[in-house]
Amino acid sequence: MILGYALAAFTKPIFPLATSVTWVFTARFIDRIGKGIRGAPRDALVAEIAPPQLRGAAYGLRQALDSVGALIGPLLAVLLMIWLANDIRTVLWVAVVPAFIAVALLLFYVREPERTKADGSAKAPLKAVDARQLPMRYWLVVLLGAVFTLARFSDAFLVLRAQDVGLGLAFVPIVMIVMNIFYAAAAYPAGAAADRVSHRTLLLLGLIFLIAADLVLAYAESSLIVFVGAALWGLHMAFTQGLLSKLVADTAPAELLGTGFGIFNLVSGGALLLASVIAGSLWSSFGASATFLAGAAFATVATIGLLITLRHNVPG
Repeated sequence: MILGYALAAFTKPIFPLATSVTWVFTARFIDRIGKGIRGAPRDALVAEIAPPQLRGAAYGLRQALDSVGALIGPLLAVLLMIWLANDIRTVLWVAVVPAFIAVALLLFYVREPERTKADGSAKAPLKAVDARQLPMRYWLVVLLGAVFTLARFSDAFLVLRAQDVGLGLAFVPIVMIVMNIFYAAAAYPAGAAADRVSHRTLLLLGLIFLIAADLVLAYAESSLIVFVGAALWGLHMAFTQGLLSKLVADTAPAELLGTGFGIFNLVSGGALLLASVIAGSLWSSFGASATFLAGAAFATVATIGLLITLRHNVPG
C-alpha cells in the first residue's frame, strides 16, 4: 500500500514540469498504477479493522473522507486559479504537498492488525487456484460492480459537459466540487444504512440517481443544470461505491480479502475504461446529449436486470 501512495506522490511533480502531452500521459499512467496498487490493500485493511456489523458505515466513512479531499482539492484549484490569474503550473505545484503528507501519515501513523500464523511461515505467492476458493456470491458481486461501472463512465465527462455549455475555465472545477459535496454528505449515511437496509434497495436507488443524472446532463443548456446533474451523480456514487466494497468484504474469505478486492478493482477498472471509450466515441460522433442518453439507457437496462435476474441472488 505504501508503494501505491509513494508512486502517486512522486508523479505529482511531473505535471507542473510537463512540456508535452506525453509527459502528462506518462505521469497519469504511473499515478493510476499507484492507485491500483493501493486500492485493494486499503479496502482489505478497512475490512479487517472494522467490526463486521459496521462495515457499511466504515466504507461509507472512507468514501465520505475521500470525497471531502476531492472536494477541497478542486475548491482550492478554483481559488488559486483566480488568485494566480490561471497560472496552472503553480497550482499543480501546490498539489504536490498533500501527496507527500499522505505518504508520511501512512509511514508513521497507520498500523496493520496483527496476524497469527500457525507455522510462522510466509504465505505462498498468489496462484490461480486461490481465485477458485472465492465463492459464487463473491463473483456475483464482481459482476454487479462491472455492470454498475459500465452504466457510468468517467466523471471527467462532467467537466467536459460543463465546458460544453459555456462554463469558464477557471470555474470548471466547481462541477467536481458540487459532485463531491453530495458524495461526501451522503456516503456515510448510505454506508450506515447498508448495515440495516436491504442491499438491493440501495443498489436500485443508486441506479435511479444515475439515470436521473444522465437525463439531466443530456438536456442541460446551462451550467446550473449541469451542477444539478453533478449532484445526482454524486448521490449515485454515495449509494453504490461503499456498498459494493462492503459486499466484497462480506463475501470474500478472510484470508483472501486482498485478492478479492484486487480482482474486483481489476474488473471494475476494465469496465470503466470500456465505458469511457464508448462514451468518448459517442461524444465525438453524436455529441454530448447522445453520450448521456446512452448512459441513461444502459443504466435502465442494468436496473431491469437487477430487478429480474438478481432478485433472489444479490447478497443482503
